[in-house]
Amino acid sequence: MEYSIRNPSVSQADMLENLLFTASETEFGSRYDFKEIRHYDDFRAKVPACRYDEIKEDIRRMMLGEQDVLWPGKVNWYAKSSGTTSDKSKFIPVSRQCLKHCHVKGFWDALSILYHNHPEAKIFEFNNLVVGGTLYDFPENPETRYGDVSAILIHEMPLVGRPFYSPDFETAFMKQWDEKLERTAQLASKDRDIGSIGGVPTWNIVLFRRILELTGKSHLLEVWPNLEVYLHGGVSFEPYREQFQALIPRDDFIYQEVYNASEGYFGCQFDLERNDLMLFPDCGIFYEFVPLDKLDNPGDHALSLQEISVGVNYAMMITTNAGLWRYLIGDTVMFTEKYPFRLKVTGRTKHFINVFGEEVMVSNTDEAISITCRKMNVKIRDYTVAPIFLTTQGRGGHEWLVEFDGEVPDLDIFASMLDKTLQGLNSDYEAKRYGDLALTRLQVKAVPAETFARWLASKGKVGAQVKVPRLSNKREVLEDVLMMVKDQAPA
Repeated sequence: MEYSIRNPSVSQADMLENLLFTASETEFGSRYDFKEIRHYDDFRAKVPACRYDEIKEDIRRMMLGEQDVLWPGKVNWYAKSSGTTSDKSKFIPVSRQCLKHCHVKGFWDALSILYHNHPEAKIFEFNNLVVGGTLYDFPENPETRYGDVSAILIHEMPLVGRPFYSPDFETAFMKQWDEKLERTAQLASKDRDIGSIGGVPTWNIVLFRRILELTGKSHLLEVWPNLEVYLHGGVSFEPYREQFQALIPRDDFIYQEVYNASEGYFGCQFDLERNDLMLFPDCGIFYEFVPLDKLDNPGDHALSLQEISVGVNYAMMITTNAGLWRYLIGDTVMFTEKYPFRLKVTGRTKHFINVFGEEVMVSNTDEAISITCRKMNVKIRDYTVAPIFLTTQGRGGHEWLVEFDGEVPDLDIFASMLDKTLQGLNSDYEAKRYGDLALTRLQVKAVPAETFARWLASKGKVGAQVKVPRLSNKREVLEDVLMMVKDQAPA
């Protein structure tokens, strides 16, 4: 890892060469003549960029048992990911090479960085609590299984790691998410040897609150006195930081962000005093980056890692050792530094608001609401934002649904402070807000506790990787949540 971070150009060139050679005899490799590709420019010219909809039929054939389609041999594991496509879910191939040399290697690299920063950490002296997803058999082919990537990793965990995992494997693979959370809470509340936790903040908070209910304790250190580390990812941690600090009141507690997804393990926080992530150049992935204004023709405008610029929003495109070729994963990132390459995840290519030219990204709203909560001494559990469209009677704006954790503040004051903070973070939003000419001040509505968890469950979206959609250029999510709140209100 150290060599690759110091020599990313060499690592990435070697990675592309290896991926092309390995897949040269596959159907995809023959289609695009991988044997004749010598350099990145050839690769960029010959192989088209793609999104999930364009390869889902190839992936389905692989799930049915066909071999040598996108990757050599048969691929029996598939990570199920919430769909931002026309499908409800995506099924991402996880080859043996991807499992070992991407997901597992990335985890160990992240752990080695944690020990580099905190050599006194005691990860292997106590248990690691991770609420993973669920695994399913593919009914059309008994050799194929799918589920959250976390569940695949737990299933494939080497024997040496199993004694350190909590809860037990029977609980880990329970199909009903609410029953799994309850059983995990019951078991974890009796396990005083938990020293580290991992996963998406949203569901962890639900679990932790249930544990405190069961134990009657006021915070998690009374339940787990050896708790010292939280490895988190999937969503921005900033809106949840104060909740975690209240749940774990320990000044020297270690928070480390990791950038792992169904498609691969991309990097982690290297310097815990910074809020950016170190990109891993040698975890089975060749990276490309597309400027957001070039997404209509991403293949021709993609840039290699060496060609990127600091401070520019890019859509991330990857080629992997599981058969994803120039695949747009849907994440947007911004580099903060080159050599070593550090970046921030700024949002999703479909999760932003740009109805009025304001170009508001998830990173903007996460930071704005985090700052506002600190200033007003309140906490939130979740939120979603949608546009208020222009009408003949009024101007446009943004509407926020916020689920507060505890006391609900004066919403007018909160909205005013949030609006000013967002203007300070995004000059395009500030320009559109000038004089209330294009946009009026944003509106905030508070929704009852557990609203977003119930909404996700009502859509069948439960699991370790499921997240609330933050931003949208449409109002479907927001209106659906409001309708559910209205239907559940007492008569």
